[in-house]
Amino acid sequence: MTRLLTHGQNTATTVARVIIGIVFVAHGWQKFSDYGIAAVGASFEKMGVPAPHAAAWFSGIAELAGGVLLIVGVAIPVVAVVLIVDMLGAIFTAHSEQGLIGGYELPLALIAGLVAVGLANQGPLAADTHVLKRFAKGDAR
Repeated sequence: MTRLLTHGQNTATTVARVIIGIVFVAHGWQKFSDYGIAAVGASFEKMGVPAPHAAAWFSGIAELAGGVLLIVGVAIPVVAVVLIVDMLGAIFTAHSEQGLIGGYELPLALIAGLVAVGLANQGPLAADTHVLKRFAKGDAR
């Protein structure tokens, strides 16, 4: 029973990690390809985001690269923290005035998913599992 439970938890974590990663890749890609990072910076400036152009680059790179890293399963706890910071910025600068529904529910849900995935054992379908196993054995070639 324990093995079945572990397999189910690993599968659930992988599914959640990949879905959250896809959402972040889509949003990061949108900032670069659909809008353009300069337009995102201008939009951030209108919203009163501090250092709007740097924030646009940070959010675009964090979402695109972070999403890819989530999908592959690399540095999940670190990626989760970076993306949580990104989502907190989105909540407090872009979505808070709109309230929960139609406002900050997506960033809040993503934060919840990132906390869960960031703290979970990633299982065999994450690159980190295999890399860390090699380091634990002392084979860090």
